[in-house]
Amino acid sequence: MLHLQLCARNMATDWLGSIVSINCGESLGVYQGRVSAVDQVSQTISLTRPFHNGVKCLVPEVTFRAGDITELKILEIPGPGDNRQCGDLQQTEMGIPGVGCQVGPSQNGTGKVLKKPISSSAPQNIPRRTDMKNQDVIISPQQQCSKSYMDRHVETLTQSKGFRRRHNSWSSSSRHPNQVTPKKSGLKNGQMKSKDDECFGDDIDEIPDTDFDFEGNLALFDKAAVFEEIETYERRSGTRSRGTPNEKPARYRHDENILESEPIDYRRIVVPHNANKEFCTDSGLVVPSVSYELHKKLLSVAEKHGLTLERRLEMTGVCASQMALSLLGGPNRLNPKNVHQRPTVALLCGPHVKGAQGISCGRHLSNHDVHVILFLPNFVKMLESITNELNLFSKTQGQQVSSVKDLPDTPVDLVINCLDCHENAFLRDQPWYKATVDWANQNRAPVLSIDPPINEMEQGIDAKWSLALGLPLPLGERAGRVYLCDIGIPQKVFQEVGINYHSPFGCKFVIPLHST
Repeated sequence: MLHLQLCARNMATDWLGSIVSINCGESLGVYQGRVSAVDQVSQTISLTRPFHNGVKCLVPEVTFRAGDITELKILEIPGPGDNRQCGDLQQTEMGIPGVGCQVGPSQNGTGKVLKKPISSSAPQNIPRRTDMKNQDVIISPQQQCSKSYMDRHVETLTQSKGFRRRHNSWSSSSRHPNQVTPKKSGLKNGQMKSKDDECFGDDIDEIPDTDFDFEGNLALFDKAAVFEEIETYERRSGTRSRGTPNEKPARYRHDENILESEPIDYRRIVVPHNANKEFCTDSGLVVPSVSYELHKKLLSVAEKHGLTLERRLEMTGVCASQMALSLLGGPNRLNPKNVHQRPTVALLCGPHVKGAQGISCGRHLSNHDVHVILFLPNFVKMLESITNELNLFSKTQGQQVSSVKDLPDTPVDLVINCLDCHENAFLRDQPWYKATVDWANQNRAPVLSIDPPINEMEQGIDAKWSLALGLPLPLGERAGRVYLCDIGIPQKVFQEVGINYHSPFGCKFVIPLHST
């Protein structure tokens, strides 16, 4: 008991000269310095040459009350008789020595080995990392008593994760005679330590402050001169490197031929008169337009050679239905999983050949599970071609109406317009025609016109797409985007009417045309 009282009395003098770190909370911050005085009566501690948050204070000494201290850490314990004997020999004039000193034994020769983890929060110069995590320190029994008393107030020091400390290469002559040599690690730990030194052992002062000049370094490399030297060497030696910088390898599409062929003639169709308008295909082939008289003559000659009206109606119906199915969504819309979403098409036909073409298209659409609503006004006498197509259409699931009131009130998926024709202009004055045009314009569905007339004034319904037969007519802007379908006219039939013809369709029966 008496020994503990003596330890408590002498604690103030035993810890004088120790370097400590005092945390005073967020308001005052962290101070580091050497203990110059400890008053047990007033519960104060004084630090000399203090640092505040890493910056040297202007005053030579500061004093703290016990109530202001949140946390206290001991950074260095001085040896007996000399409180500045240990520390880093490379310490700066800031007054904070390097962490990790060795304390000699007491005067009576007795002592105890203690593992002391070292940490430091003061600003310091960092030398090479040739230290160890822990070091054996011999302290006297009196210091051991004071140490155990102080450890109850600085548990964070003993519970820390073992900070790495700095270690200086002291010569044997400069070491204290009572210092204990750190324990040598095994070969494996020594190898790891050597690798750490190679990776992290450089002095922080040797790191350059300026960034690397990439542009300046790149400017030193003369790319043109190097390539010229390579080309000169290749010309002399007769060798050729792969991928010289001046040669770009040719790149081909999947549908292009690698072998060189004759120059491509994009104007393969020549008409006997100057075309009013020209179109081009996706591959660049020029397709000139023809007049209505020449187009009518072409169909007449084809019919004379066996391409009858019934065959033409069938080809037109197939091509128009293929285009309509594509516009409706193709396989994404028409599949067994979407039977509850059958597309609806309103087919507007007049009592003429153009109307018969529309009825043929509606029959093919109905065969492909499309809900077709066919509008055809009532007439006393119908064309034979219309009668035949209506007979076939009646065998499908399509619906035929003769009044505009029977057409859907809601928008449909597609409207196919076959009301207009090149002859019979008096039909546009009929009430049923005007009522049908008004219904189509009020319905917000897109419109596909099959073989529309040339005069835009004769078209009451603006189309988004138009399908031409054989060769296009000079259609206007109200026709929308023009497509061309192959109705099976032989090449010599074109030649007979004075047209030098070469098929622009390729592997398709319906192709898009672009205005030039």
